[in-house]
Amino acid sequence: MVSGPPAGPAPPGPALAVTTDLAHGGRWTSLRAGGREWLWRRDEPRRPHVAPGDAFADAGGLEECVPTVRGAPDHGDAWSRPWRRDGGEEYVDCPDFRLARRIVTEGEGDTLVADYRLTAAPGYRFLWAAHALLDVSPQAVLGIRDGTQTRLYPDEGAHRIDGAWPMGPVGGLSLDRLGPDDGTAVGAVVAAPEVSVRDGRDTLRLAVEAEGQPVSIALWRNLGGFPTGRPYRSVGVEPMLGRVFDLAAAGEHDAARVPASGEVRWRLTVTAGRDPRP
Repeated sequence: MVSGPPAGPAPPGPALAVTTDLAHGGRWTSLRAGGREWLWRRDEPRRPHVAPGDAFADAGGLEECVPTVRGAPDHGDAWSRPWRRDGGEEYVDCPDFRLARRIVTEGEGDTLVADYRLTAAPGYRFLWAAHALLDVSPQAVLGIRDGTQTRLYPDEGAHRIDGAWPMGPVGGLSLDRLGPDDGTAVGAVVAAPEVSVRDGRDTLRLAVEAEGQPVSIALWRNLGGFPTGRPYRSVGVEPMLGRVFDLAAAGEHDAARVPASGEVRWRLTVTAGRDPRP
């Protein structure tokens, strides 16, 4: 199998700008760099009207999925609730926890840093994923270190295959290749703290760090295989806390856990780069 390059710092690139929609789940609706929009979107008439407990309404962008991704509640409890802002902090209150974030620009503007804080009762277990659906071409390549532990979910989580990156799930295609559309849809969780996405001259690097908590990169490689009957293309590259999609299936070390302090903090870093060569 052909692998993508190891994840690493993106070359110096254009400034990044993010837009969030607090009224609708705190969703990131835009992530732009040098005129390029990195977040994929689709028309979903249900999205503006969802309520807690509703089935997921896939409008694209980046959704904050916590305390689970799959399972119940569908894509978690935060995406379907209105968020609020207090100074530079955005937050949402859910029945069992509060999730807060602060997003700032660093460096020469080509790096976004999102600092997160979840408060809950000590011992509370959860998953979190920055469920980012990216607008990338069929030539895009993912970069994660070869041999990294990977959990593949080839049929919507009905069973799991354990292996090593970059695993070829269907027809010899590697997970690191994002096209052309082939009618497949697979999910994977890779035990890595960072990933790079290279698409033509542009590179996006995403990294997550959380002291004392399991971190991974979740992938949703839907190349026209989902949903049944009306499939579309969507590519998710999702830094996460945890090592499974469904909290109900999490083993002892597969989920984040709130310590005695009642608080978990973590950081998501997003860096844009562009090759100066035409």
